[in-house]
Amino acid sequence: MPAALYALALGGFGIGLTEFVIMGLLPEVAADFGVTETVAGYLISGYALSVAVGGIALTAALSRVPRKQALMLLMVLFIAGNLLSAVAPTYGMTMAGRVVAALCHGAFFGIGAVVAADLVPANRRAAAISFMFGGLTVANVAGVPLGTFLGQAAGWRATFWAITAIGVLGLIGIAVLVPRVEHRSTGSVLSEFRIFRDRQVWLSMAVTVLAFGGMFGGFTYIAFTLTEVSGFSAAVVPWLLVVFGAGLFAGNVLGGRAADRNLVKALVTVIAVLAAVLVVFALTAQSKVATVVALLLMGGFGFATVPGLQARIMRFTEAAPTLGSGANIAAFNVGNAFGAWAAGLALAAGAGYTSPLWVGAAITVVGLGVLLVAVRTRGGELARPRDVEHELAPAAV
Repeated sequence: MPAALYALALGGFGIGLTEFVIMGLLPEVAADFGVTETVAGYLISGYALSVAVGGIALTAALSRVPRKQALMLLMVLFIAGNLLSAVAPTYGMTMAGRVVAALCHGAFFGIGAVVAADLVPANRRAAAISFMFGGLTVANVAGVPLGTFLGQAAGWRATFWAITAIGVLGLIGIAVLVPRVEHRSTGSVLSEFRIFRDRQVWLSMAVTVLAFGGMFGGFTYIAFTLTEVSGFSAAVVPWLLVVFGAGLFAGNVLGGRAADRNLVKALVTVIAVLAAVLVVFALTAQSKVATVVALLLMGGFGFATVPGLQARIMRFTEAAPTLGSGANIAAFNVGNAFGAWAAGLALAAGAGYTSPLWVGAAITVVGLGVLLVAVRTRGGELARPRDVEHELAPAAV
């Protein structure tokens, strides 16, 4: 793989770390600011919603900026947001830091996915995208557990200082390794939004929201499932997150390869199996052995969707690939927020600590249904030939 992909992956590592490590530090943050665990959890959903905004707004705003320069500007924003979280004296300022850091998330992965795809031949695009997202999965395998340990040992702020330092390294890596490519944008910024006239773009984003939202709904409150249902001690939770992260890493790599071979088959299979894994997890959560296996599979099949979902929307947004890519990154995080919100409703209703898994499974099944509709709808990969012919045929006179 080109050296530039390693720089993109390092940036992805830092962003993945700041997104997910907070889940293991919610008790410490809640205790420090004297807020409930539910209120502390808003640092997760607030981040996700901010990503959704930044994924479209910042990507569009940077559409006329050379992509390397845009990536560097986004890393500066990332550094500033995490630095603010590290020094924040109040919960509100911590939330502000999370929002600032999150604004760069969608645009970074959106622009980075286009840069990664352009670095390799067409038949390796999904693999290149998965390599960049590999930084995010490594963050879950190693970074989140280590960040949790660091936060528990030295205070949660120490974790955000470490993330800030990683952001600086990512900025240097992009500056040194990512090649400068001549800007080739045509037309106005507003003209790029014409990609949203295509129903397949909206259907692709809907699948992203639901498929990834289902996985995230099952995962957001996983610490409570592990301790209250499976019977693990809180000290073991970081190690269980390593198992989940290992699944993410493997799923990302294998999902990218599968998507390069047959995109539709890969997505249908992965999303269907993810729904089944969430159901089985909910039914067997009282077994420690079954829980460990389910965590690995949930991470694996959950993140195996990412390269394929990103590659699919890029098929339909060739006129504005950066905006299309950024919009789908926003959709991932709308899914995060939606899944977490829906799972939280189930918990608040007293449905128990396995209810997030049932909610996640239901959301994922709906996502599978939307995908099956999308691929057979006009413009989709499996649309009937006569639909295409009818669309292209000249009008009768």
